[in-house]
Amino acid sequence: MFAAFFAALFFAFSAAFGVHGVRVHGPLRLNIGRLIVASSVLALYGHLLGNGFTSASVGWFMLSGVIGMGIGDIGTFGALPLLGSRITILITQCLAAPIAALGEWWWLGTALTHAQILWGTMILVGVGIAIMPSRKSPPRVKVRPAGFLFGLLAAAGMGLGALVSRKGVMTATAAGEATRNLTFGLTAAYQRILAGLLFMVLWYVVLRLLNRVPPPPPATAANERDRRHPIGWLFATGLTGPVFGVGCYQWALATTPSGIVLPIAATAPLLSIPIAYWMEGDRPTRRALLGGIVAVGSCIALTAAR
Repeated sequence: MFAAFFAALFFAFSAAFGVHGVRVHGPLRLNIGRLIVASSVLALYGHLLGNGFTSASVGWFMLSGVIGMGIGDIGTFGALPLLGSRITILITQCLAAPIAALGEWWWLGTALTHAQILWGTMILVGVGIAIMPSRKSPPRVKVRPAGFLFGLLAAAGMGLGALVSRKGVMTATAAGEATRNLTFGLTAAYQRILAGLLFMVLWYVVLRLLNRVPPPPPATAANERDRRHPIGWLFATGLTGPVFGVGCYQWALATTPSGIVLPIAATAPLLSIPIAYWMEGDRPTRRALLGGIVAVGSCIALTAAR
């Protein structure tokens, strides 16, 4: 399970760096750029030290990338302007885990114990307490019903992407491959991210043909400091999220059911709170601290649960 904790930590750093990157590049360009960075780095690793495209599970991991990092990201970017970041994260994280767990039970026959279900649910409750909007802290956008459909698409993409990754692990294990190690996780991340990148580039071309590509953010006093290091934020976001984050995430899925991995990975928004305080001076609220305590305590209990 420690791989899942590392994945959440790297995702948290990626989100913090991504805030700065979005101010410079915009969400669509930043996403494609970070995937290019990640696929380039992981290609070197995968073909020099990993299995490249020789694994029996390549097709499954590439399908997982299309579902999770392609369709799922479209849902996320569609939901953000309609729901705001907190509701989007809440829907995505809290629905992806049960979708993956139920799918893995139905398709792959992996069942969680009652204790694992309880503490996995409590992690998501803690995340909800921390980031759910309130009267004192309402969403920064006007919430529109269509956003919930995009949020559901994002959650389904994340959950089903994890499920297909688990199928890929089982296929590789059945073929006699060593799967319970970081090398396998990073190689799987390469295959997954490459497929997601190809899908997102195709989506970008479609938007260009329809003249629907959003323009990059204008230069303002608010993003002046970020514009001094445009490539730096791109590399920081790409390395921490798609490279190390997804690598650890795939490593975790190679050893642990998705219904356990996803709730732990869902703590990334909570881990980003102290990072935001360190980088931005953004002080956490009492509710965020309470939610963090609930989630972290539940993670510890989930680790010990059988």
